[in-house]
Amino acid sequence: MKDILVAVGRASRSLLRRDIFWHLLWPGLAAMVVWTVIAVMAWTPVTEGLFAWVAGWSFVGTWLSASEAAAAVMLVLIKIAVALLVVPLIYVTAALLVATIALPLMLERIGRTDYADIEQRRGGSNVGSAWNSIVAGGLFLLALLVSLPFWLIPGVGLLASVVLTGWLNQRAFGYDALMLHADRDELARLRNDWRPQMLLLGGGCSLLAYVPFVNLLAPAFAGLAFVHYMLETLRRHRLQHGVTVLDADGASSPRKLP
Repeated sequence: MKDILVAVGRASRSLLRRDIFWHLLWPGLAAMVVWTVIAVMAWTPVTEGLFAWVAGWSFVGTWLSASEAAAAVMLVLIKIAVALLVVPLIYVTAALLVATIALPLMLERIGRTDYADIEQRRGGSNVGSAWNSIVAGGLFLLALLVSLPFWLIPGVGLLASVVLTGWLNQRAFGYDALMLHADRDELARLRNDWRPQMLLLGGGCSLLAYVPFVNLLAPAFAGLAFVHYMLETLRRHRLQHGVTVLDADGASSPRKLP
C-alpha cells in the first residue's frame, strides 16, 4: 500500500508540469464531449427501449403492468442505470486515448527526468500498446454489457463499474508504463507478479471518475500513477537482481549493481 501511495503522490506532483498537464486533460475532455452528445441524442430511445425490454421479462412484465407506481420506479432505476453507464463509457474512451497517444508521450518525459537511471530496453512497442488497448477495451465493454441486467439492483452498477474500470486500468496502463524501459521478460513477469497491487491501484484511481471536474483528469492520472508505480517496481527489481542500469545522470555508460 505504501508504494501505491508513493506512486499516487508522484503522479500528483507531475500534475504541475506544463509539459504533462495538457496530456492529462485533453483525453477526458474529448471523451466527455463525444459521449455527452451521444447521451443527449439517444437518451429517450435508449431509456424507453430498455424499459420495454425489461417489461418483456415474464416475471417482471406482469408486476409492472399491474402497478403504475412499480412502472414509475422501474423507469427511474433504468434512467439511473443509463446515467451511471455513461461514466464508464467516457472513462474507457479516454483511457484508450491515453494508452495509445498521451501516455507514451508522458512516459518519455517522466522517464527522462525521474527514471533516467533505468536502462531503456524497449520490450514493448507502440503497436503492442495499441493492440493491448484495443483488446482491453473490447473485453471491458463485453463485461460491461454482460453486467447490465444487474445494474437495476441499487449499488450494483457502481460496484461493477469500479471493479471493471480498475481491471481496465491495470490491463491497459500496466503494459504502457513498462514498454519503453523493460525488456520482454520483465514486461511479462512484472505485470504477472504485481497484478494484485496493480488491480488495487487501478481500482483506487477508477473512483476519481465519479468526482466532478476531477473525472476529466482521471484516466490520464491513472496512467501517470501506473508509470510511477511500475517504473519504481522495475528499478527495485533490477536492484535486487544485480541488473545493469545507467548512471543516475542519464549517461550511457552502464554500471553493475551489487
